[in-house]
Formats: sequence, C-alpha cells, structure tokens
Amino acid sequence: MSQLKAQLRRDGFTFKQFFIAHDRCAMKVGTDGILLGSWAPVAGVKRILDIGTGSGLLALMLAQRTEQHVTIDAVELDTPAAEQASENAAESPWAERVKVECADVLTWAPEQTARYDLIVSNPPYYEPGVECGTPEREQARYTGSLDHHALLTSAAELISEEGFFCVVLPENTGNTFIEIAREIGWNLRLRTDISDTEGRLPHRVLLALSPKEGECFNDRMVIRGPDQRYSEDYTALTQAFYLFM
Repeated sequence: MSQLKAQLRRDGFTFKQFFIAHDRCAMKVGTDGILLGSWAPVAGVKRILDIGTGSGLLALMLAQRTEQHVTIDAVELDTPAAEQASENAAESPWAERVKVECADVLTWAPEQTARYDLIVSNPPYYEPGVECGTPEREQARYTGSLDHHALLTSAAELISEEGFFCVVLPENTGNTFIEIAREIGWNLRLRTDISDTEGRLPHRVLLALSPKEGECFNDRMVIRGPDQRYSEDYTALTQAFYLFM
C-alpha cells in the first residue's frame, strides 16, 4: 500500500500491520509514541501495561513486537479515547491479547495483584497553564490530571522486580522526571536522547527505569540526516511499522 493510499483514510494512521483511528482522541499518532513503541525493551516480557493509552498506539506496537503468549493491558481515563482504543485493538491482528480499561490509573493500580514486566507511558508533561482548546486535550497534555510523582508511584506498585518502566518526554522535563524517580526508588537503566538533526540539541528523551540497580546505558539518535531523509538509526528502529520504509 502506498503512503498516498494510506493517507486517504483521514481518521487515523495506517501502519504496516494495523490501523490506528484517532479522530476521537485528544492526542493523535505522532513521532513521540512511535519512538517509544519501537524502542521499549521487550525481551523476555510476559505482561505489558500501557498507562494513558489514548488511541491504543503503544499497546498495538508492542503487540506486534512480542510473541503470542504476551498479554497487554491498556488503561485510559478519557471515555471516547478508551472506546476508540478498544475498537482499534479489536480490529488489529492481536485482538485476543490486548485489553483496554477505561479507568484512572491512580485508583486502578492499587486494585491490581499481578505485576508487569514492561510498563510504558507517553505521559502528560505540560504544567497546567495556558488553555489547550478542549478539556480532553488539556487532560492528555497537562500534568494536572496525572503528575509525574503520582505516575511513578503507580508504576512502582505495578512493576515486576526486574521489569522496566519506559517513557518519552521533552529533554528538559526528562531530567526532572529522573530526579523524582530516584527519590521514589527507581534506577535509570537506559536513556536515548533524540535530536531532529545532527546540528540540533536533543528535544526528546526516551527513558527506561527499573526497581533493580544496574549500569545505565546512554546513547543518542538523530531522526533526520543532512538531506532531511530519515536517518539510518531511525529507519532501523521504526521500519517494522512505517508503510513507506
């Protein structure tokens, strides 16, 4: 299927193996989510949780990257988004493996008894302030509904002993996030700084935290090369998903 044909359906985004409708979601499919869904470590995982799943993008990307025995739970506070994520999951090749819950993770987490080997989140990162068009979009973008301390605490309740909690954040926000995480008892194990091009400072950061202590691996990725085409690193990371790669 060509990229042009994929764009003919305007209510979402067509990937190689699934389609994400996002017309009823405050936050649309974007590079941040695609980076995180492609990057999060999945070796040996059995249970995955996506906090604030939105359209279900991360849940379905991780379903594509994992074996049939791996189950994925996705929690979303906004009802229309949760309904759309459920529909996207149902229409995907992994309908039996992905379960979407419409719930506030802060009240949902304490009720859970099982633990997750991998938790992912593309969390809100703007402090409450300038209005953002709609209440739904404000909820998705601003930390008022889910501040980072509360998010890290909830994830700590749900993570397995050797599991990873992975997020994507603006680079400056990520540094503060790491400080809060360490105060709670998390250990930073993987960090990838993301730049648009070689000459620019990092604008995003991918983080993998764990309850288990260990060496932290740091690296950097550039999204586009000098010719404005996707870099070799970005292509290698995401080519299993993009139609045009």
